[in-house]
Amino acid sequence: MSKEYETVIGLEVHCQLKTKTKVWCGCDADYDHKDPNTSTCPVCTGQPGALPKLNDKVLDYAIKAALALNCEINPNSQFDRKNYFYPDSPKNYQITQYFKPYAENGYLNIKTNSGKEAKVGIERIQIEEDTAKNIHTDSESLLNFNRASIPLIEIISKPEIKNQEEAYAYLTTLRERLKYTKISDVSMELGSLRCDANVSVRVKGDTELGTRTETKNLNSFKAVVRAIEYETARQIEIIENGGRIVQETRLWDEENGITRPMRSKEESMDYRYFPEPDLPRVHISENRLAAVEKEMPEFSEDKVVRFIAEYKIPEYDAGILSGEIELADYYEKVTKTSGDAKLSSNWVLTEVLRILKEKNISIEEFSVSPENLGKLIVLIKNNTISSKIAKEIFEVLLTEDRDPGEIVKEKGLVQITDNNEIEKIVDTVLGENAQSIEDYKAGKDKAMGFLVGQAMKLSKGKANPKIVTDIILSKISD
Repeated sequence: MSKEYETVIGLEVHCQLKTKTKVWCGCDADYDHKDPNTSTCPVCTGQPGALPKLNDKVLDYAIKAALALNCEINPNSQFDRKNYFYPDSPKNYQITQYFKPYAENGYLNIKTNSGKEAKVGIERIQIEEDTAKNIHTDSESLLNFNRASIPLIEIISKPEIKNQEEAYAYLTTLRERLKYTKISDVSMELGSLRCDANVSVRVKGDTELGTRTETKNLNSFKAVVRAIEYETARQIEIIENGGRIVQETRLWDEENGITRPMRSKEESMDYRYFPEPDLPRVHISENRLAAVEKEMPEFSEDKVVRFIAEYKIPEYDAGILSGEIELADYYEKVTKTSGDAKLSSNWVLTEVLRILKEKNISIEEFSVSPENLGKLIVLIKNNTISSKIAKEIFEVLLTEDRDPGEIVKEKGLVQITDNNEIEKIVDTVLGENAQSIEDYKAGKDKAMGFLVGQAMKLSKGKANPKIVTDIILSKISD
């Protein structure tokens, strides 16, 4: 009888902090928009005698991340040297925190797509520096040292994630909370968020952890999920066939959907850690911690509660609107202009999200300002235009983001609300559709929709649909 196995997963997430300068020096941290190897200095390229100095803003951002992830902040921590010899490490060591990190013992509450809830522990968060960037061609490998010493935090989860679904939920929740703090772009596409997956399997019921592998080169959340699935199956197959799992670092091969061996997995003794002699110990005072706490944002779970209470919208709608801080901010600005929270929610959740999906863009790249969308909703509310005309104006706003009221006047799209004018339109429609009148009287409700639609068509969408319906009903009811 085949044994039943369970997967144990720990995730190591590296997050670049969005400071203006690097972690140890004054070089511009916007490395992607500089010519290669121009945003460098003796400090970040590890020249002899150059001394690092901790960027104050890095420490504040790191504290924000730790608070967002429910961590304990250590008042005293230290930097250490992690010694290794790769071409992208200009000093042949990395400054990090090993013996005493600044934050420990955090957690994230997660909810999977299937609705299961779990709590994942965070073992530690440490401040460290990024390496140079490798650029591989068919014939050579190039190095861009602009990225060297970009500030990072490494967030190490406890080995408590049970499957790929929980891993995905953990990463999306982690990304959401960090993005709310505005300390990072948290974009895997831009490289500001990177993840390594430690995966092991064991017989269900065992308490001892199995031998783990670490998978690198995971450039999307979907890649993390697929790599965990593959590595779990690979390890189980080896064990079932009497083999032994080798502790190693593996690379994810996206094209073939497999992991490949990279190198044997280093242990801490291989890195020969020792305290960084050129940097003093880090002290986080109570005053500093209190100042950072005051800057902490209202997170999505709190926004959901407030949106339901303040705007009287359903929990589901509030959850979607607060999922991204930029979308939540956009919605609130629309509501402030329109004065109608529910109608604003409907427009953002339908029309705005439709365009974002069609164009594969973020809300920050969306062309219609929240103020102009709010003004458009006001025109619907005060019966200046119909909902149908509003959608036409919305399409115009996508290319001409200007006052929708001006567009309405220019195109002569003001809604017809005059009863006498609408009655003439209705009379024409009823005169041409006697069968539909009989169908409605026979109990076919769809006939009413047809008659209203014909009247709206005849008015070129300008007639007030409620007045149209009321007049039709008054004329055909017995």
